[in-house]
Amino acid sequence: MLGEIRGLNEECGVFGIWGHDAATHLSYYGLHALQHRGQEGAGIVATDGEFLKAVRGEGLVNEVFNEEKLKSAKGTAAIAHVRYTTAGGGGIDNVQPLLFRSSTGTLAIAHNGNLVNANHLKSHLERSGSIFHSTSDTEVVVHLIKKSKKPRYLEQVKEALSLLKGAFSILILSKDRMLVARDRNGLRPLSIGKLGDSWVVASETNAFDLIGAEYIRDVEPGELLIITDKGIEEDRFAPIEKRAMCAMEYVYFARPDSNIDQINIHMARKRMGKQLAKEIGHIDADVVTGVPDSSISAAIGFAEESGIPYELGLIKNRYTGRTFIQPTQELRERGVKMKLSPVVQVVKGKRVVMVDDSIVRGTTSRRIVRMLKEAGATEVHVVISSPPLSNPCFYGIDISSDEELIATGRTVDQICEEIGADSLTFLSPDGLVEAIGRPFEDETRGLCLACFTGDYPTEIFPDTVLPHEKELVR
Repeated sequence: MLGEIRGLNEECGVFGIWGHDAATHLSYYGLHALQHRGQEGAGIVATDGEFLKAVRGEGLVNEVFNEEKLKSAKGTAAIAHVRYTTAGGGGIDNVQPLLFRSSTGTLAIAHNGNLVNANHLKSHLERSGSIFHSTSDTEVVVHLIKKSKKPRYLEQVKEALSLLKGAFSILILSKDRMLVARDRNGLRPLSIGKLGDSWVVASETNAFDLIGAEYIRDVEPGELLIITDKGIEEDRFAPIEKRAMCAMEYVYFARPDSNIDQINIHMARKRMGKQLAKEIGHIDADVVTGVPDSSISAAIGFAEESGIPYELGLIKNRYTGRTFIQPTQELRERGVKMKLSPVVQVVKGKRVVMVDDSIVRGTTSRRIVRMLKEAGATEVHVVISSPPLSNPCFYGIDISSDEELIATGRTVDQICEEIGADSLTFLSPDGLVEAIGRPFEDETRGLCLACFTGDYPTEIFPDTVLPHEKELVR
């Protein structure tokens, strides 16, 4: 993915393992597999059965950890997290897993997603005496657990989780157990696997592949799993509501070698490209190319279905590192070219179909179209393997305002003119649902399409007192 120049980011990824002598080191490898989900910070909290020890820092996984730090947090169970800054902002205090010590015990928590009622809950908690040490919505969960009047720890956790609205895949680690929970709509992915006798949990299944673990199943919406030395216990904190896995996981966020609900991401993206070619019908062009990396699969599918040959017309430079915003337009343009370059011999004198997964602000699309034409392309036809992004996301994707979206209030022809393309086509919502092919029997097959359609699966700005909240914050 193109990171800063794409303008579309996912909040984070989580990884956990229980019952392995190399838990900390395996968590490090798991975070490497999930690095694409967050590049702002990373952390691991491990337990040796008595104490919880944390290693956290800002930056990429290989910048945060070294052998000495991993040995300092040695344990037989661990949870880990990579973060991209959205809700709550940045800073070391917001790098997860968050670790909390109290007279009743120590616990750590890692969270992927965004709670739409976090501010509402936080204001009530603060009025009842809670003091927050970070600006992350994740900390709200721990305060809800501690404020619960339920007699047993597991009941306290269930009550806290039942009060949350929005997207969350959560891991909670204490010295004697790991709790695994997923929101009642299943907005964010979370899977469970086994490595020998050890249990493993991850946002994406590619983390299992990296450490040699076997995929068992996806965690169900509303499910609470309790993992101890005795094994795994299946429980619930809420019934399944309308299934609504984020469609952008399939379109953009997840790695091509991951599976969500046993659907391979690469194959789903190929089907998106094929479906897009079917919907277009015919296009006069000489070559198809994809914007690396997340659009390559769709470009291959488009080429196969259309019969237009696929070529590597754009190359991503993987060694530029993170770049800062440049003070002039000329330097900003050079920053884009540092990350992405056209293959002149492929595109010169050709009518090019440029396949991309989405258009957010339009800035990057405009620059890439210009880049291809400067390299000699006679025409650039932009085809997008998802519908127009015209609505903000409140569940953990960094598009919280429709002012950031070029598709809001503009027609396809107007967007086409703004990015300088010769033509522009988006995949239809029905085509996207069909291409993904999830095995559920409703009109969206259990997908959240809110950023495309404006149909949100939860309340967005809940402002009423939730069930049990009066008792909880008294």
